[in-house]
Amino acid sequence: MLQAHYKFWPTRVPHALTVPATSLWHNLKVSAERYPDKVATVFLGSELTYHRLAQQVEQLAGTLYALGVRRGDRVLLDMQNIPQLVVAHYAILRANAVVVPVNPMNRREELQHYISDADAKVAITTGDLAGELAIASASLPEKERLSHLIVTQFTDAFDANVTGPEAPVPVWHDWLTTQYPLPTLDGGTVTTWADAVSAGHPAPEHTVGADDMALLPYTSGTTGLPKGCIHLHSSLMHNVVAGATWGNGTSETVGLVVVPMFHITGAVVLLHSLIYLGATLVLMPRWNREMAGRLISCRHVTNWTNIPTMVIDLLASPEFKTFDLSSLTYIGGGGAAMPQAIAQRLLDQYGLRYVEGYGLTETAAPSHSNPPDRPKQQCLGIPYLSTDARVINPETLKEVPQGEAGEIIVSGPEVFQGYWKQPEATARAFIEIDGKRFLRTGDIGRIDEDGYFFMTDRLKRMINASGFKVWPAEVEMMMYKNPAIQEACIISVKDPYRGETVKAVVVLRADHQDTSAEDIIAWCREQMAVYKVPHIVQFVDGLPKSGSGKVMWRTLQEAEKKAATH
Repeated sequence: MLQAHYKFWPTRVPHALTVPATSLWHNLKVSAERYPDKVATVFLGSELTYHRLAQQVEQLAGTLYALGVRRGDRVLLDMQNIPQLVVAHYAILRANAVVVPVNPMNRREELQHYISDADAKVAITTGDLAGELAIASASLPEKERLSHLIVTQFTDAFDANVTGPEAPVPVWHDWLTTQYPLPTLDGGTVTTWADAVSAGHPAPEHTVGADDMALLPYTSGTTGLPKGCIHLHSSLMHNVVAGATWGNGTSETVGLVVVPMFHITGAVVLLHSLIYLGATLVLMPRWNREMAGRLISCRHVTNWTNIPTMVIDLLASPEFKTFDLSSLTYIGGGGAAMPQAIAQRLLDQYGLRYVEGYGLTETAAPSHSNPPDRPKQQCLGIPYLSTDARVINPETLKEVPQGEAGEIIVSGPEVFQGYWKQPEATARAFIEIDGKRFLRTGDIGRIDEDGYFFMTDRLKRMINASGFKVWPAEVEMMMYKNPAIQEACIISVKDPYRGETVKAVVVLRADHQDTSAEDIIAWCREQMAVYKVPHIVQFVDGLPKSGSGKVMWRTLQEAEKKAATH
């Protein structure tokens, strides 16, 4: 087991954890008893205390039980980051059931898969999404359809007439203040949020514990339909407590929650860890750089977990000089490497070290993180508490020498149990080494002399140009140093001579719109080996991103393949 990284381990943090042998609901129960009058959530100027949050959770759990939800049942939760998501998430757990988080950008065919594959009969959603869920359900065979739909309006959680810095930005206003009509659920019932939390049904006895399933998030994967990842209360609890411990979190922590809580990072690192601490969650339903700047300033946010593209965008805001970031004591994230130039700017101007981490849906978010006081830039970090991570040859499955690239594998209490209803896929995902069960991540990386892990790229994302292997992430990192480039994504293009060649899809900064493709290529030739230099540069207004903010390089790659075919 790797130990070189221990000399860089955060001071006073143990190498391994003994975590509570209780359910995640118990964390909210304890925080509500400890801090009843403390603000748990802030949403567009409206506050919810821990006492009131726990009270609403109990009320909604009673309604779920009255609707027939029983121990182990899966309940769909399809929402943006709003207080109702926090209430609903914990109410599902309080009712002894399993949360199935759904990306609000999903449409009917995707929703059909989540409903039928999870065998869900109840869904909780917002008015703007309810119609799509109802249509998706009606399109399924009768026995697979939803039986109940609970629908909330955004204004159930905030005053639509709020003014000041926490008022919705104009682009959000109509979306958040509209009173959406309730859909008809074919063969089922539709209940308003107000009725669901005031029905007066008693919550059932809470009987689930550490070894019961708590969360069934779905992974997109590279092929086929998304697969559900079985996470127990214990696997999530490990990373909940580990995250709070690693970052020196306290009840005085104020977190900006803009990473979506339907995503594993938002659910574990933000929602559950902050509730465990008794901290305050400042909620943003969607990313908006001006709104983020205002909330950090007026709510004195201390911790901001994000996607690097958010930081890049905030720093580019024309209103940036009006924002006060002095309250921030921690900033970090994952999903992509932070460009070195941006990380250096944060350090030079604000004294903030950007802490990068790494993990998968299968590992309940972090399996690696940089030590907050000893981070390395563009680095995945070191194996997390209680975690053993190694690098192997993906063909021979043998460990490779330190410094050599190979597939990252992970073993630890945060690793999921397997894929829902897919024993064969589960078997392919794991290997055994030294009597331990390791998850194959499918990511290529290396370990440096200090025991820090660095990503090379995804196992299947590689460009072979005349026999030279080009790793897109490496090229992207270098291109971010160009002052004209706001964002860049590297994909492959078929080439009659080289087999494949490199294409850059680029978003230019507003003050560099006169930059040409030739300028970019010439700059790249000065920065990197010639075989890595993009032969083609395409300018776009924005890169496609997932609900969690990651650049969807596969979308661009597939579009390129289709264009080549035609």
